[in-house]
Amino acid sequence: MEKDFIKALGYKALDNRLKRISDRILHDTRKFFKHIDIDVEPSWHLVFKLLRQNETLTMVDIAQQLGYSHPSTVVMLKKMTAKGFIVSEKDSIDKRKLNIKLTQKSIDLLPDLEQIWDSCEDAIYKMLNKDLSILKHIDTIEEALNTIPINERFYKEYQKQKR
Repeated sequence: MEKDFIKALGYKALDNRLKRISDRILHDTRKFFKHIDIDVEPSWHLVFKLLRQNETLTMVDIAQQLGYSHPSTVVMLKKMTAKGFIVSEKDSIDKRKLNIKLTQKSIDLLPDLEQIWDSCEDAIYKMLNKDLSILKHIDTIEEALNTIPINERFYKEYQKQKR
Protein backbone atom coordinates (compact mmCIF):
# COMPACT_ATOMS: atom_id res chain seq x y z
CA MET A 1 0.00 0.00 0.00
CA GLU A 2 1.29 3.46 -0.91
CA LYS A 3 1.93 5.94 1.86
CA ASP A 4 -0.35 8.99 1.75
CA PHE A 5 2.04 11.78 2.70
CA ILE A 6 -0.63 14.49 2.90
CA LYS A 7 -2.92 12.37 5.07
CA ALA A 8 -0.01 11.43 7.32
CA LEU A 9 0.67 15.12 7.99
CA GLY A 10 -2.83 15.51 9.47
CA TYR A 11 -3.92 19.07 10.27
CA LYS A 12 -0.52 20.37 9.08
CA ALA A 13 -1.64 19.79 5.49
CA LEU A 14 -5.32 20.70 5.93
CA ASP A 15 -5.30 23.10 2.96
CA ASN A 16 -3.81 20.45 0.68
CA ARG A 17 -6.24 17.80 1.89
CA LEU A 18 -9.27 20.05 1.32
CA LYS A 19 -7.99 21.02 -2.13
CA ARG A 20 -7.40 17.38 -3.03
CA ILE A 21 -10.95 16.49 -1.99
CA SER A 22 -12.37 19.47 -3.88
CA ASP A 23 -10.38 18.64 -7.02
CA ARG A 24 -11.49 15.01 -6.86
CA ILE A 25 -15.16 15.94 -6.49
CA LEU A 26 -14.94 18.44 -9.38
CA HIS A 27 -13.14 15.95 -11.62
CA ASP A 28 -15.59 13.15 -10.87
CA THR A 29 -18.57 15.48 -11.30
CA ARG A 30 -17.27 16.53 -14.73
CA LYS A 31 -17.01 12.85 -15.66
CA PHE A 32 -20.59 12.32 -14.47
CA PHE A 33 -21.89 15.26 -16.54
CA LYS A 34 -20.01 14.01 -19.59
CA HIS A 35 -21.42 10.51 -19.05
CA ILE A 36 -25.00 11.83 -19.05
CA ASP A 37 -24.21 14.19 -21.95
CA ILE A 38 -24.83 17.47 -20.10
CA ASP A 39 -22.43 20.25 -21.16
CA VAL A 40 -22.30 22.06 -17.81
CA GLU A 41 -19.42 22.70 -15.42
CA PRO A 42 -19.95 21.53 -11.82
CA SER A 43 -19.50 25.01 -10.31
CA TRP A 44 -22.16 26.51 -12.56
CA HIS A 45 -25.02 24.99 -10.59
CA LEU A 46 -24.66 27.75 -8.01
CA VAL A 47 -25.21 30.42 -10.67
CA PHE A 48 -28.18 28.53 -12.10
CA LYS A 49 -29.70 28.33 -8.62
CA LEU A 50 -29.02 31.97 -7.80
CA LEU A 51 -30.52 33.20 -11.06
CA ARG A 52 -33.50 30.87 -10.81
CA GLN A 53 -34.16 32.33 -7.37
CA ASN A 54 -33.46 35.98 -8.25
CA GLU A 55 -34.18 36.17 -12.00
CA THR A 56 -31.46 38.80 -12.59
CA LEU A 57 -28.30 39.69 -10.69
CA THR A 58 -25.21 41.72 -11.42
CA MET A 59 -21.80 40.13 -11.65
CA VAL A 60 -20.87 41.80 -8.36
CA ASP A 61 -24.01 40.36 -6.70
CA ILE A 62 -23.14 36.87 -7.90
CA ALA A 63 -19.51 37.15 -6.76
CA GLN A 64 -20.57 38.44 -3.34
CA GLN A 65 -23.28 35.85 -2.77
CA LEU A 66 -20.93 33.01 -3.74
CA GLY A 67 -17.94 34.47 -1.93
CA TYR A 68 -15.86 34.25 -5.12
CA SER A 69 -13.33 36.77 -6.35
CA HIS A 70 -14.46 39.13 -9.10
CA PRO A 71 -11.93 37.74 -11.65
CA SER A 72 -12.97 34.11 -11.10
CA THR A 73 -16.64 35.10 -11.36
CA VAL A 74 -15.94 36.94 -14.64
CA VAL A 75 -14.26 33.83 -16.09
CA MET A 76 -17.10 31.53 -15.00
CA LEU A 77 -19.82 33.83 -16.35
CA LYS A 78 -17.99 34.28 -19.68
CA LYS A 79 -17.90 30.49 -20.09
CA MET A 80 -21.59 30.23 -19.26
CA THR A 81 -22.37 33.01 -21.74
CA ALA A 82 -20.30 31.30 -24.45
CA LYS A 83 -22.30 28.09 -23.91
CA GLY A 84 -25.57 30.04 -24.16
CA PHE A 85 -26.72 29.54 -20.56
CA ILE A 86 -26.80 33.19 -19.50
CA VAL A 87 -27.07 36.62 -21.10
CA SER A 88 -25.99 40.04 -19.86
CA GLU A 89 -28.02 43.17 -20.43
CA LYS A 90 -27.13 46.75 -19.52
CA ASP A 91 -29.09 48.05 -16.59
CA SER A 92 -31.78 50.51 -17.70
CA ILE A 93 -30.89 52.93 -14.89
CA ASP A 94 -27.15 52.47 -14.41
CA LYS A 95 -25.56 51.72 -17.78
CA ARG A 96 -22.32 50.62 -16.08
CA LYS A 97 -24.09 47.61 -14.55
CA LEU A 98 -24.71 44.38 -16.41
CA ASN A 99 -27.75 42.39 -15.35
CA ILE A 100 -27.27 38.68 -15.82
CA LYS A 101 -30.12 36.28 -16.37
CA LEU A 102 -30.75 32.75 -17.54
CA THR A 103 -31.45 32.13 -21.21
CA GLN A 104 -34.39 30.11 -22.45
CA LYS A 105 -31.92 27.26 -23.02
CA SER A 106 -31.19 27.26 -19.27
CA ILE A 107 -34.83 27.59 -18.30
CA ASP A 108 -35.67 24.60 -20.49
CA LEU A 109 -32.80 22.62 -18.93
CA LEU A 110 -33.73 23.46 -15.33
CA PRO A 111 -36.05 20.45 -14.76
CA ASP A 112 -33.24 18.09 -15.80
CA LEU A 113 -30.72 20.03 -13.72
CA GLU A 114 -33.03 19.88 -10.69
CA GLN A 115 -33.15 16.09 -10.98
CA ILE A 116 -29.37 15.95 -11.39
CA TRP A 117 -28.79 18.21 -8.38
CA ASP A 118 -31.18 16.16 -6.23
CA SER A 119 -29.36 12.96 -7.21
CA CYS A 120 -25.96 14.49 -6.50
CA GLU A 121 -27.12 15.87 -3.15
CA ASP A 122 -28.51 12.46 -2.18
CA ALA A 123 -25.23 10.80 -3.14
CA ILE A 124 -23.21 13.27 -1.05
CA TYR A 125 -25.57 12.87 1.91
CA LYS A 126 -25.17 9.09 1.75
CA MET A 127 -21.39 9.39 1.31
CA LEU A 128 -21.36 11.38 4.58
CA ASN A 129 -23.37 8.59 6.23
CA LYS A 130 -26.16 11.15 6.71
CA ASP A 131 -23.93 12.96 9.23
CA LEU A 132 -23.69 16.65 8.40
CA SER A 133 -21.43 17.59 11.33
CA ILE A 134 -18.63 18.27 8.84
CA LEU A 135 -20.54 21.43 7.88
CA LYS A 136 -20.20 22.76 11.44
CA HIS A 137 -16.44 22.29 11.21
CA ILE A 138 -16.31 24.03 7.84
CA ASP A 139 -18.44 26.89 9.23
CA THR A 140 -16.02 27.21 12.15
CA ILE A 141 -13.04 27.38 9.78
CA GLU A 142 -14.70 29.99 7.55
CA GLU A 143 -15.77 32.13 10.52
CA ALA A 144 -12.27 31.95 11.98
CA LEU A 145 -10.73 32.97 8.65
CA ASN A 146 -13.18 35.85 8.32
CA THR A 147 -12.24 37.04 11.80
CA ILE A 148 -8.47 36.68 11.42
CA PRO A 149 -7.05 35.77 8.00
CA ILE A 150 -4.67 32.82 7.87
CA ASN A 151 -1.72 34.99 6.83
CA GLU A 152 -2.11 37.00 10.06
CA ARG A 153 -2.36 33.81 12.08
CA PHE A 154 0.77 32.45 10.39
CA TYR A 155 2.67 35.67 11.01
CA LYS A 156 1.68 35.76 14.69
CA GLU A 157 2.87 32.20 15.26
CA TYR A 158 6.02 32.84 13.25
CA GLN A 159 6.84 35.89 15.40
CA LYS A 160 6.35 33.85 18.60
CA GLN A 161 8.79 31.20 17.42
CA LYS A 162 11.36 33.78 16.29
CA ARG A 163 11.77 35.12 19.83
